[in-house]
Amino acid sequence: MPPRVSGGNQRLDSSLGVLVRRLRHAAGMTIEELSNASGVSVRAIGNLERGESLGPQRATMTALADALRVTGEARDELLRIARIGRQRSPAPAPGVMAMPRAVPDFTGRSQEVDWLASLADGSPDGPAPVVVISGQPGVGKTSLAVHAVTELSHRFPDGCFFVDLRGLDARPLDPGIALERLIRALEPTHGRLPLDLGDRAAQYRSVAAGRRIAVVLDNAADEAQVRPLLPATGTVMTVVTSRRMLTGLQGVARLPLPPLPDAEARDLLERLIAGLPDASRTTGAVSRLAHSCGNLPLALRIVGNRLASRPDWSPDRLAARLEDEEHRLDALTAGDLEVTVAFELSYARLSGAAQQLFRRLPLMPGPHCGPLLAAVLAGLPEADTEDALDELVEFGLVQSGFTARYRLHDLIRIFARRRLEREEAEDERAAVEARAVNWLLDTAIVAGRRFDPACAALPERRDDRVRLDTPEAAQQWLTTEADSWLAALELAAATGKWRRVVDVAEAMHWFSDRWIHWGYWPRVFTLSSNAAAELADHAAAATHLNYLSWAHNTCLGDTAGASECARRAHAEAVKAGDLRLQAWADSYLAVALLKAGDAHGALPLAARAMRGFRIVNDREGMVMHALSTLGRALERTGKPDRALRAYRQRLALASDPATAPSPVIAGMTRVSAARDIGLLHLAQGRWREVVETLEPAVAWEPASNIPQWQAQMYAALGRARRELGQLRGALADMDRAIAIYQRIGDDNTAQTVRALRNSVNPDLAASPALSTGQ
Repeated sequence: MPPRVSGGNQRLDSSLGVLVRRLRHAAGMTIEELSNASGVSVRAIGNLERGESLGPQRATMTALADALRVTGEARDELLRIARIGRQRSPAPAPGVMAMPRAVPDFTGRSQEVDWLASLADGSPDGPAPVVVISGQPGVGKTSLAVHAVTELSHRFPDGCFFVDLRGLDARPLDPGIALERLIRALEPTHGRLPLDLGDRAAQYRSVAAGRRIAVVLDNAADEAQVRPLLPATGTVMTVVTSRRMLTGLQGVARLPLPPLPDAEARDLLERLIAGLPDASRTTGAVSRLAHSCGNLPLALRIVGNRLASRPDWSPDRLAARLEDEEHRLDALTAGDLEVTVAFELSYARLSGAAQQLFRRLPLMPGPHCGPLLAAVLAGLPEADTEDALDELVEFGLVQSGFTARYRLHDLIRIFARRRLEREEAEDERAAVEARAVNWLLDTAIVAGRRFDPACAALPERRDDRVRLDTPEAAQQWLTTEADSWLAALELAAATGKWRRVVDVAEAMHWFSDRWIHWGYWPRVFTLSSNAAAELADHAAAATHLNYLSWAHNTCLGDTAGASECARRAHAEAVKAGDLRLQAWADSYLAVALLKAGDAHGALPLAARAMRGFRIVNDREGMVMHALSTLGRALERTGKPDRALRAYRQRLALASDPATAPSPVIAGMTRVSAARDIGLLHLAQGRWREVVETLEPAVAWEPASNIPQWQAQMYAALGRARRELGQLRGALADMDRAIAIYQRIGDDNTAQTVRALRNSVNPDLAASPALSTGQ
């Protein structure tokens, strides 16, 4: 029995891995002995001590603490440090651009990796290397792609990117959205993207040209989804994985992936069960077990994890169980048989809580979930859910390629759904799914309202498990869970929950301005405007068609679509007899026409919107929206003096409490109006007026909350001061503008301002006589 470690004598270390290793050494135990005593696998303990597992679940740490006989303060500190690791802020949702973690004990496939490496060095003028890795589920296509690209990452100094194409979903990822994500990953400050798919694909090829990057396109549905994402020439290496061979793609290299050869399958199992006694790990026993798994890496890992977590089992014993199971599972298809037997055996050894969570995970609306959504599905407390997730990851039944995000392999998802249908009644399944959908939509509404200036506080009725007490926390939840709450919104629309759809989209109105490039706002507001039509709610239809007009105009650059939506919104507002919504529709239509280059068509609409807003006393519409559009239309139709009057009127209305909208909107509007005035003066060469307008405005508090505007004002000040001979001040303002543009990732504009700065003679700027512009 290991010695008891008391809390008073043990010096604690802030590193969890170092602390566990120190406690194990103090107890005089090897990793294998600690594994036998705790039931935690050798691999899990090794990962923990090496620092590869920073936040293991409570059940794992409790088992280790019990086996090490840690008590008192030492035990409390050990569990506290592990808990801190679990509470780290979640990583961004997978499926965006980040490469997932490579499998640490990847085994075999050396010929395939070498072959992929031979294709990696494309020439700038030659065909871009494209590889299609195809094969049956569970054969390790994604693991190979991620491992190979990670191993070759030094050849791709401009980055490695991963896109989950979700080819087996009911709605695979739209190639246009994938292109937008790739373009913005390469150029975060890229301007508007073309609406046409072919034009957007050409834009991606242009942005990627000359860069050495690798892109993994995982789980492709078909050739049509992949084709726009493939550069024709250059140094971009693209690795596609799919169950299909995608024979319609021309000029690509193909790698049909079979199950592992016998020797590599044995090697993988040997590595996974390295902690078992040598006597039980005979070549014959391991080969028999690998054969029972069909040499499929997915099944081998599940079986290996099963053995590693039960050191009292031998490979022979488990192989016998697998072979016995094969005779009983006659209802399964032959192609899934071998791997599903491994799932069955692992499922049978799970705790009751882990079984319940596992079979309910297919009900998650999106492709992945975090611990809180998992708790909602399981109907369990958070701590118990974390233990169950830890158990599922340990058994290899759930994948966790990103911190605090969990997903099911598509083959395991099918198996889990079969277990769910077998073990839970239809009404119970429906109730669980409804609970998950409602939780996602309720939380989305609360998070979205965080950005509405009219909502001063969070609603009283909310889930305290989700921290949404700051805009930053709300934005993190909305972006991390975007795939899930959008899928829940789709389900609500598909089941006729029309009012629910409208409420969620309404809550997103203000937040959408902060996440313009998400790509799905047109879908969100299409769902809500259709839902409003189903409700025969003309006012709601007008409102959400206006939002849809914004989405077409701002997110897609589709001015024709934006104009059509605004006109439809006006018709609905007329049916509702709502003058305010008619004015908003006029204002949105004016914005669309202005962007389309039709300033003469926008001008009367902006003026009509102004009259409508005055009639109904809508300060927000008049001051924030219509006056700004009116001023720009006047400026672009050659009426700068009238434009200046409109901008000044806007500033005055936003500054007067008697006419200003809500304080937050008024503050933003004052900054916007002052910026418009200053930039108009700049265009006309009125340098002193630029300084007089922008010098105080750039220091207003709302300006710091909108860095793009603040940078524009500093750049304008720098140019004006240069023309006035105030060179020292000009350099300081330009430096501030450059710093802000770099901070927000707008390198192109930063370079433009830097070029202007370099035109200033530094010797003259240092002269005291010129420092004040005298």
